Amino acid sequence: MKIAQIAPLAESVPPKLYGGTERIVSYLTEQLVAQGHDVTLFASGDSVTTAELVPCADSALRLNPKIRDPLPYQLIELEEVRRRAAEFDVLHFHIDLLHFPLIRPFAGRTLTTLHNRHDEADYRRLYMAFPEVPLVSISDSQRRGMPPVNWAGTVYNGIPPNLLPFQPAPSGDYLAFLGRISPEKGPAQAIEIARRAGMRLKMAAKIDKLDRAYWEGVIEPQIRRSPWVEFVGEIGQDAKADFLGNAKALLFPIDWPEPFGLVMIEAMACGTPVVGFSCGSVPEVLEDGVSGFLVRDTDEAVEALRRIDTIDRAKARSAFERRFSAERMASDYLALYHDLTQEPIVIPQPAASSLAGDDPWRERATVS
Repeated sequence: MKIAQIAPLAESVPPKLYGGTERIVSYLTEQLVAQGHDVTLFASGDSVTTAELVPCADSALRLNPKIRDPLPYQLIELEEVRRRAAEFDVLHFHIDLLHFPLIRPFAGRTLTTLHNRHDEADYRRLYMAFPEVPLVSISDSQRRGMPPVNWAGTVYNGIPPNLLPFQPAPSGDYLAFLGRISPEKGPAQAIEIARRAGMRLKMAAKIDKLDRAYWEGVIEPQIRRSPWVEFVGEIGQDAKADFLGNAKALLFPIDWPEPFGLVMIEAMACGTPVVGFSCGSVPEVLEDGVSGFLVRDTDEAVEALRRIDTIDRAKARSAFERRFSAERMASDYLALYHDLTQEPIVIPQPAASSLAGDDPWRERATVS
């Protein structure tokens, strides 16, 4: 099967640091290639893949200080997808919503995985305007509050089993927080839980520009006056095995309808139990008493930590292997690909240059 994977350009595939969506696109792409499929990846030029790479920007946009506006690069990516769309049996989009007008003539040959929250009122009219676009949710809870749309299925995220080694006996006596510094991710709650449990807390987190005021006004002052907290900053994949594998538990005290929560299965892969607030996708991902504990609030989280040693880390790892491998994820997506229509894609080809062709503006710019 000839498959196009269309990734966001904010991060490389896989990302060098934070980037859950791009990480999943990488795992899915590599697994599809390993299974013998002909895969083309539309992504930033610094991406690393065994698929055919179509670079739509020189490097990941978020980490490039020269990039002020991502939109031109996103439109370049869409144009390259439009130009080559007829080559593929399936086009799988992971870029949110910008492609909807483009794919309308061949929506039946596409899937769009929603990696973020889309139940806000602002999205309702858009989904009503594009009812034919097949959508994939990454948890059943992600569908709550959504208008009637063309759901193709739910596919849980997965990661390669050998990515994060099982750690049967953690060497660290600390709790881990891994994610973003934003109110909905619960960093303030994590600090309070650790304080009341009398345990050290290590925080590895990304700080977006939008959350800079929250960091400077709320979280950073808390950390300065909390000697039990160590802030290690944003970390990449290479550091996760040690950070998560040697933790007593991962704290996941979210305060929003989390669509999936990739860090939970990363912790499970290491055998590290998760203490997660029971909202959004958490009850679907976390098996209470097996891979951690579902709790409703800070009080219950503190109580759960008193019982954290009752979690069998080998069983937590087994739960991961059973439900959240990259192979299972790829198999689920392949089943959806085969369910799509087989109508040919016919797209008019204007006399416009491709990314690999001549740049008509280059000649124009040299004319005095």
